[in-house]
Amino acid sequence: MEMKSAEPFPNFLVVGAAKCGSTSLYHYLRQHPEVYMSPLKEPNHFSTDIDPAHFSDEYKLHEKSKNLDLQKYLNSNLSTEEWEAYIHDRKDYLKLFRFAKGRKAIGEISNSYLFSKTAAENIHREFPDMKIFMILRQPAERAYSHYLANLRDGKTVLPFREEVEKDDAKPVHGWGISHGYYEFGLYYDQVKRYLEIFPPSQIKIIFSEQLKSDNREVMTDLFRFLGVDTSVAINYKEKFNEARIPRNAHLIKFLTDTGLKRKIFRTLPEKIQGRVKASFFSKDPVPVMSTEDRGWMNSRYRGDIVKLSQLLQKNLDHWL
Repeated sequence: MEMKSAEPFPNFLVVGAAKCGSTSLYHYLRQHPEVYMSPLKEPNHFSTDIDPAHFSDEYKLHEKSKNLDLQKYLNSNLSTEEWEAYIHDRKDYLKLFRFAKGRKAIGEISNSYLFSKTAAENIHREFPDMKIFMILRQPAERAYSHYLANLRDGKTVLPFREEVEKDDAKPVHGWGISHGYYEFGLYYDQVKRYLEIFPPSQIKIIFSEQLKSDNREVMTDLFRFLGVDTSVAINYKEKFNEARIPRNAHLIKFLTDTGLKRKIFRTLPEKIQGRVKASFFSKDPVPVMSTEDRGWMNSRYRGDIVKLSQLLQKNLDHWL
């Protein structure tokens, strides 16, 4: 591999998929003293086919509401965690890792890398020795989790099936254009792009069921894959990015659509933000996907799951 910078650069990437547990994974990895994670989760550097200038109005508003001065942040001491930007400039991207000297494993998580049609080739061209980690989830469950997150975040008020059908009917689809409930779960072509370029020794694929049922075992295996100490104590008890059901979905959507939600919470002292946010959401358990909706989604994914099973040489019948 050609050395293009004296500064630290990533040697592993978590490439997705979205809504499969990557936020928990990010926080587990950050706790390891031999691992350096980009403080900006999802810089999306290698997804050169994704351009915020082409986003839908909804997603443009979402980007604007973050109120992140990217250049100011990149030139700071990077002491705060930020979430999602689109950093296509290589020098800017490498600034995210400039405090990583001495760490054995240096990485970042960008869920767009799996969906992107250009990311795998771009990664290999720049860093052919890169280690690639994927986490996959039963696709109907992934879609439903994606829907619940959008319901929580004020991006929809519709029931699950109506919301998916509305998204399916959009004339243009893509990252930052449509929600991608269905498309993001079509893993076969996405995974195949990496398996065709990178050797098997550089790729690890796990399933979110494993992360949920035994996160300690999954992380020990991942630490082994990264070549770092597997005996380090990690706090696995804290929950991240959990689904919550709004008490008034229309109110949350209004606050989101107008950009008021972020403005309101930014004015509150940090110590009371959590309590105020909690007041907007029900304490009742999050509803599960109906049997009818699960059957409908599974029937749509059947062909892709069969192909993925053959590609990975892994029995995925339980997904069907």
